[in-house]
Amino acid sequence: MKFSYFPGCTLKNKAKILDVYARKCAEKLGVTLEETENWQCCGGVFTTAKDEVATKLSSVRILKDALKKEQDLVTVCSACHNVVKQTNYAMQNDKEFASKVNRYMSEGEYNGETRIYHYLELLRDIIGYEKIKECVVNPLKDKKIAAYYGCLLLRPNSVMRMDDPENPSIIENLISALGATPVVYGYRNECCGGYVRLDDATLAEKKSANVINSAKKAGAEVIVTACPLCKYNLEKADCDIPVVYLTELLAEALGVKEDTNE
Repeated sequence: MKFSYFPGCTLKNKAKILDVYARKCAEKLGVTLEETENWQCCGGVFTTAKDEVATKLSSVRILKDALKKEQDLVTVCSACHNVVKQTNYAMQNDKEFASKVNRYMSEGEYNGETRIYHYLELLRDIIGYEKIKECVVNPLKDKKIAAYYGCLLLRPNSVMRMDDPENPSIIENLISALGATPVVYGYRNECCGGYVRLDDATLAEKKSANVINSAKKAGAEVIVTACPLCKYNLEKADCDIPVVYLTELLAEALGVKEDTNE
């Protein structure tokens, strides 16, 4: 199976190894991720102003490229996924916005035809947990792992449609498939403070510390996240248990982590 793939800025710069793991794990599970050519930043955040078009054009180009290849699009960063999927939803449902965007574009109109999967959805809906279990060579048994969703992966639910935004299970089910014990805790859906770090680093660290302490109190020995910014913020808050990215955890269980030169 082949999918168009948008890694995003962070995984192509500061966190390259997490992108490598995403590709290697997908290949082991029977999926080829074909990186979109000449992509740009997704915009970093989805602005709701209807007259704000410029920051959404790169997302539309990514979506159009996948449509041209007749492929579904896979994203791996929660923030990128949020921006791309909300942009696609706007192209489907807001004719005025879509008209403005298409006047900037070349090579025909785009009206939200591309289907988008987050890497977690690829694992759950396309590959399946049973297939993943079959491919695990290093079961993560005896590890108690807390899933950290943050605020962008599941919301707004009317658009994201990935899981129950208040009581999700997609990451916990993956943790179980890898042989570990998922830990459910109160702050797993709360914001880490990522978007206020530059303005108020103290507040960001306080919010991240709340997540860490909640997870540890519930018995977590590891925290796994699907957002590079969340990972950064939790680590900056002096987290004394490992914080790992979902592709890093998957690579360990599938036995490809040690094959990659970091």
